Amino acid sequence: NVANGCLGSMVTLPAETARIRLAEAQQAASLFPAIFYPPICDDMGIFYTRENLAKVAAVVRQADPKIVLTHSPTDYMEDHEAACRLAVSATFVKGMPSYVSDPPLPPVSAEVAIYHASPHGNCTPLREPVVPDLFVDITNVVDRKREILGCHQSQQAWLDSTQKMSSYLQSMMDMDRERGTLSGRFEFAESFRRHLHLGFSSANFDPLGEALSD
Repeated sequence: NVANGCLGSMVTLPAETARIRLAEAQQAASLFPAIFYPPICDDMGIFYTRENLAKVAAVVRQADPKIVLTHSPTDYMEDHEAACRLAVSATFVKGMPSYVSDPPLPPVSAEVAIYHASPHGNCTPLREPVVPDLFVDITNVVDRKREILGCHQSQQAWLDSTQKMSSYLQSMMDMDRERGTLSGRFEFAESFRRHLHLGFSSANFDPLGEALSD
């Protein structure tokens, strides 16, 4: 996940905030378990630049994924949208022999599908509802998801004081329940939209849909 904007506390020095947030991210990754890649930007420094794209492209080449899950192209935070653009472009250039990543890594050419998560609040910044293509039933693992997100403790004070989110964990549960209702089938759900295949794969390449077809 490229985007992880927002300071944990308005009174914490940036270096201390960065140390805390790094440890939280590493702890969350260990609970999946997942491979952790170090951050590439300072807080709120996620911009669509040549330098950032080269760094994200190196991560994509190293991971060589079949599935990329990233932010919604339109979301309530600008850094989420920038992270989405970087993830999409980095996935696009992963197989280009002429493109030099940072650090330089050889291109990889396997097919890949990109899926965009629903935006925070399940709507665009203009309050327009977003209708997903694909719903994932997480009813049996929502407590596990809550535990993993709970590693992000430094976010709580900041969200409470600036955005009036008294509980980011409860907000997660509420939005997952809303998506479950929207699915018409599940109590709690995550949801995604599949990116256009052009430049990434054949038209019918849908590994996430196939994996969840049952």
